[in-house]
Amino acid sequence: MAAKAPQTFKGSDETFDIDKCAAVISNDPAKIYEEYNYLRKHCPIIHTNQYGGYWLMTRYEDVKRAAMNSDTYISSVKAVVPSDPRGIRRPPLNFDAPAHTPFRTALERTVKPARLSRLAESLRMHAENELAPLITRGQGDISAEFAANFVAHVESEWLNLDPDVAPMLAVTAAAWLNAWRMQDGETVTANSTKMYQIARDLLADRRLNPRDPEEDPASSLLLEKDSEGNSLSEEHLVGCVRQSLVVGVVAPPILIGSICKHLSEDKALQKKLREDEALIPAAMEEFLRLYSPYRGFARTTSKVVQLHGETIHPNEPITLCYAAANRDPEVFEEPDKFILHRENIAAHGYRYRCSCDFTSN
Repeated sequence: MAAKAPQTFKGSDETFDIDKCAAVISNDPAKIYEEYNYLRKHCPIIHTNQYGGYWLMTRYEDVKRAAMNSDTYISSVKAVVPSDPRGIRRPPLNFDAPAHTPFRTALERTVKPARLSRLAESLRMHAENELAPLITRGQGDISAEFAANFVAHVESEWLNLDPDVAPMLAVTAAAWLNAWRMQDGETVTANSTKMYQIARDLLADRRLNPRDPEEDPASSLLLEKDSEGNSLSEEHLVGCVRQSLVVGVVAPPILIGSICKHLSEDKALQKKLREDEALIPAAMEEFLRLYSPYRGFARTTSKVVQLHGETIHPNEPITLCYAAANRDPEVFEEPDKFILHRENIAAHGYRYRCSCDFTSN
């Protein structure tokens, strides 16, 4: 599919070429958000040839409508851009209902508030242990050193993995992610193979030593049936655990790094949250709105869709850009500003995305 012709940006003599713009190729937040503002106003659905070609959707109402309409906007063809260079499909992220339902049901069974409360003390201990070296040195990379290691422990506690798995998972997941971003298929496969082996070993153990399905994701998955009453296939069970290993360690370090940077620059907010920890849940909602760790997820359409004068055909990826939607001034007043207790904070993209995706991305 041909890209749209370059468009004039901000009325200047320069042209706005979507294939070369910051919104699709840059990691500079200021430039990206500036272009999201332009795109929301002038071309809220636009096609780029980057990463094999996809449509970029930036308005809040369009993104929310697409995310909530799983009949028209489906996940089973492509759920992320750029996608796995090997083209592998894993549940529940890459499945549509009803195929994804048993996987989501099994996993959600193990993240109920009561269980998370029981994990709280262990997670606090891991956080203190991983943060200690940075405090001793007086410096460090909060994302790569603290957060990446901490969330690997979180994942291990949730899945009930052996404690020595966490350090290996942190290194493996980071290597996998960097290779995936570079579309380095060989390195992606090498590190993904290690995570697949963790998944296979875990499932093999739970078949011999089942645990309480309310407390153990693998045991919970092994009890589920598909829509026809059959046991879930080994391939999909392994794929689901493997998918869980990745989603649990990719997004949190990004978000934690963004939060720490924000608080380092806003000392008044930092002081307020230190003095009153009851404010932290509300602050987290606003941090999620401002710093969504995933720019967005992808869909394809199940039929031809007409939107803002453009025609989208089935199998053409569409990125639902939560990072742009969460700063849409039509929905969020002063969208680039942190506002504690924002009245409509529950409307941010991470909230409604979690009702239709198992990622958190």
